[in-house]
Amino acid sequence: MTAPIGESLGTVVYVEDEPAMIDLITLILSRHGFEVAGALSGAEGLQLIRETKPDLILLDLMMPDMSGWDVYHALRADDELSRIPVIVVTARAATIDQTLGLRIAKVQDYITKPFSPAELVRRIGVVLGDSRLVTAADDEAEAGAG
Repeated sequence: MTAPIGESLGTVVYVEDEPAMIDLITLILSRHGFEVAGALSGAEGLQLIRETKPDLILLDLMMPDMSGWDVYHALRADDELSRIPVIVVTARAATIDQTLGLRIAKVQDYITKPFSPAELVRRIGVVLGDSRLVTAADDEAEAGAG
């Protein structure tokens, strides 16, 4: 699924210290109608989020200057940013990390690397309440399986 020409599905900020991952996510999400802005550090991410007020934040946990959890807590402490949904995208697959993220910190979702493009798009669709994205992701996953 791609958005009709000229229609944006919203802005996503991806805070990730690996430029290649930002490029990959930008490619995947731009195909589905999102504008994506990347930040290579937690501090840069907070600044970018404050400037753009995105519709969704994708947040890596393991970054050198400021952990993803530190970024998340700063977001939740800011009245202007506290309602922006956050999906953690990380290589940390331990059950305790997922429990901390989903149940204690109350992030909207937690995706473990590596993941398929369809999984990412589907989960963003669920978090944003956009059934078109969920359907498109399911179609992509089915086409990839067949």
